[in-house]
Amino acid sequence: MKIYINGKFYSKADAVVSVYDHGLLYGDGVFEGIRAYGGRIFKLREHIDRLYESAKSIMLKMPITKNKLMEEIIRTVRANGLKDAYIRLVVTRGIGKLGLNPFHCGKPQIIIIADKIVLYPKAFYEKGLSVVTVPTQRNIAEAVNPRIKSLNYLNNILAKIEACNAGVHEAIMLNASGYVAECTGDNIFIVKKGVLKTPPLYMGILEGITRDEIIRLARQFGIEVMETILTRHDIFNADECFLTGTAAELIPVVKVDERVVGTGKPGAVTRKLTAAFHELVRRVGVAV
Repeated sequence: MKIYINGKFYSKADAVVSVYDHGLLYGDGVFEGIRAYGGRIFKLREHIDRLYESAKSIMLKMPITKNKLMEEIIRTVRANGLKDAYIRLVVTRGIGKLGLNPFHCGKPQIIIIADKIVLYPKAFYEKGLSVVTVPTQRNIAEAVNPRIKSLNYLNNILAKIEACNAGVHEAIMLNASGYVAECTGDNIFIVKKGVLKTPPLYMGILEGITRDEIIRLARQFGIEVMETILTRHDIFNADECFLTGTAAELIPVVKVDERVVGTGKPGAVTRKLTAAFHELVRRVGVAV
């Protein structure tokens, strides 16, 4: 495996960063997870745009142009001989002094990893996932805004720990008002009486790129879409439920807090959108 760090490739064993990098010391940096399918990188421009927005929000000045960064991502995927890949793009604040002040850091570091990922067992995509609601709340926008994909993912990790302790793979996180926000790494959708519903951005969620694509596909099929406030009651009584994310793609949920969702099997809308998404990712994207 060849890992890109600041313009050079290193083996996995030799790909290291300084212990004084503020990305390691304080979680100070931003990242994106990106997918390549059949030699095409899906929604590369959208991922790069979101990365730069995250960087701007934390006043991290990107040391490279968007077009050059996209070229380096393509170069990394090619260097690893991958057609289907999960790409982890990381930009740290860079090497600095001990202490929180980010303006003591030098040039930000860019790291690109192209590898494989299997987030959930195949059977869960076919039969559906069980999830739980956890006590850990989603960060409020006035603290660490969930729309920033920062390297500080402890909020998500604490919720993931609670899911694992409950014997499931994923957790629903509520916001400070008790409304459904998102899961530890995925956005959440329900279907109720033929209407596709998902929490709006102001509920404190990441504007997921897969989320946006599923909304677009649904509207293309003539399915009504509502970005609306959801409660646990809404999730419990949904006809269908599924999660979306770059790594997870689209995965059905059939049980929430021991309540069976719908028929207890992936529903018709979920299956239709899954098939459409899988067909889409194989024919669009930036060629590697």
